[in-house]
Amino acid sequence: MLSVEEITALFDVSPIWLVIGAIFIINITITIIEMIVDYFSTTPRLWKDSAANIVIFFMGQVTEKVATGVIGVVALLPFYYLVPWEIPMNIWMFFLALIAADFTYYWMHRIEHEHRILWAFHSVHHSSQDYNLTIALRLSIVEGFIGWVFLIPMILIGFNPFMAIIALIFVVQYQTWIHTNRIKTLGILDRWFNTPSVHRVHHGSNPQYIDKNYAGILLIWDRMFGTYEPENEKVIYGLTKNIQTNNPIKINFIEFGNIWKDVKKCRNMKDKMKIIFGGLIWKPKYF
Repeated sequence: MLSVEEITALFDVSPIWLVIGAIFIINITITIIEMIVDYFSTTPRLWKDSAANIVIFFMGQVTEKVATGVIGVVALLPFYYLVPWEIPMNIWMFFLALIAADFTYYWMHRIEHEHRILWAFHSVHHSSQDYNLTIALRLSIVEGFIGWVFLIPMILIGFNPFMAIIALIFVVQYQTWIHTNRIKTLGILDRWFNTPSVHRVHHGSNPQYIDKNYAGILLIWDRMFGTYEPENEKVIYGLTKNIQTNNPIKINFIEFGNIWKDVKKCRNMKDKMKIIFGGLIWKPKYF
């Protein structure tokens, strides 16, 4: 079992960061290329929305380092030392960690859509009425403070915090390229992997598209648990009730404000708790 110092050192010097860095550069490059192409073409684009996404990305870089790099690791360590077994770190076990992280991501993603307090974090990503590669940058600046909780099962089955976090980073990094309208269909790949066509459905507010296609990389989880939906009609992007703002702060915290407004209208503690932790559309009958 690795010591705290050894785990900390992995986050500092592991060569796998070179791979992650290369993927990050590729993702940023294709995002910039798409923006340039859109600017010099007739492709419609909400430019203020894209600017907000970029600002949110830079804001998130600051909070993410604290949330994942410090709080996440420290919070996962007790669970790591709790179990008497450990999965060894090698290339084959990393692929196993990647599959486990993909499965974890599916359920994390699905639960974020099903409980209002978690939706307050995740709705940031869905609140744009546009769809382009900058949407991949539009992530809650505070979501990382609670995301580590979903990695606890991976730790309990034997993965160390470094393997679990790195595997989840790969799953998230994969998803940048799928936020585009420029790639229509990819044939059989659309049936087994998260592709632009598959993920456009997930961002749709069309009734048949809501709460579908939660996949990170592999579509097998959506097929197994009945949440797969193919892209059969034009996607309407955004929320069922759109927020109509490009202010990065409002985008990140508007749903928390909506929850608080509803909590203040509740007549008892049970209803307050259900508003916060219950389903998205639940309301007391007296509302």
